[in-house]
Amino acid sequence: RAAQRHFGGGLRCRQRFFHYHQFTLIMIKIIVAEDHQALIDGISLLVNQEADMKIISTANDGEVLIDRVALYQPDVVLTDIRMPKMDGVTAIRWIKKNYPKTRILAFTMFDHEEVIRDVIEAGADGYILKNSSLETVKEAIYKIAGGEKFFDPNVDISFIDKDGHASTAVTLSDREIEILKSIAKGLTNLEIAETLCIGRATVETHRKNMIRKLGLAGYNELM
Repeated sequence: RAAQRHFGGGLRCRQRFFHYHQFTLIMIKIIVAEDHQALIDGISLLVNQEADMKIISTANDGEVLIDRVALYQPDVVLTDIRMPKMDGVTAIRWIKKNYPKTRILAFTMFDHEEVIRDVIEAGADGYILKNSSLETVKEAIYKIAGGEKFFDPNVDISFIDKDGHASTAVTLSDREIEILKSIAKGLTNLEIAETLCIGRATVETHRKNMIRKLGLAGYNELM
């Protein structure tokens, strides 16, 4: 069922992409930057099944990526964040400065706010996790190629505004607010976990995130 939902989303995005281009079959030219060749091969297998997508080049590090972008000027760049020689954030910033029409999809295993914020502020148009289904990758490509933003449904983007920009204001997620209210009631981490039906480690992670977001010195300041 989940796969069907992913497929349906990709189909709708494809139809929307065609609509933007008056139903003319437009080839989406893609460059993939990733330091693990097996992952590039997997994405290539996915893209090669689509009549309107084509990987025109690949790169295994950030320096090669910006050289390939300058040479081929793709429509979409799918890039990892942590790469040799030049990291993905620096590469994204360079691409957006020199080729602002190129759409960029960050592809990473990191779901931390600091990383997401850095990527968005560098100019990325989308952000997906490496454990996403291939259909989600396809959906993301269609969306950003069509001028939209795309963020993985499994990452917290509460700090991103409606225009897809990282807000400078401190924003807590709905779950963090629930936990903060429970802390105010004097509940322990274990009691909060049982009340919200989540793991104790998850509660502790949320508390650490709130301390970091709010610039507090320690757990006691959340009281």
